[in-house]
Amino acid sequence: MKNTKNHVQLVGRLGANPEVKVLENGNRLARFNIAVTETYVTKKGEKVTDVQWHNIIAWGDMAVVAEQQLNKGSLVTVDGKLVKSSYTNKEGQKRTNVEIVARDLVFSQKQTLVA
Repeated sequence: MKNTKNHVQLVGRLGANPEVKVLENGNRLARFNIAVTETYVTKKGEKVTDVQWHNIIAWGDMAVVAEQQLNKGSLVTVDGKLVKSSYTNKEGQKRTNVEIVARDLVFSQKQTLVA
């Protein structure tokens, strides 16, 4: 196990191509979301598919790799940490945002879906 207490690993498919920004300091930031799908059978024998969406952030060289290698439908394993932030929107409502900051991305072009 990793030597950290804040560790998450998800396997999912990209919902859209990564959005990449180059910041004023020259650093790159990639944002994308992945759908993690779990299928299970209830006690009544019904098959249920549960899809959860997760927001991913990749910085620096990892953002460059995400931009070059990942596309909508790509299967990717994200290893990272959860980051929670809060803000107040224009209407004065407090919002909370949870994202995964990627430490490592593992992808397979062979398993990319074409939309």
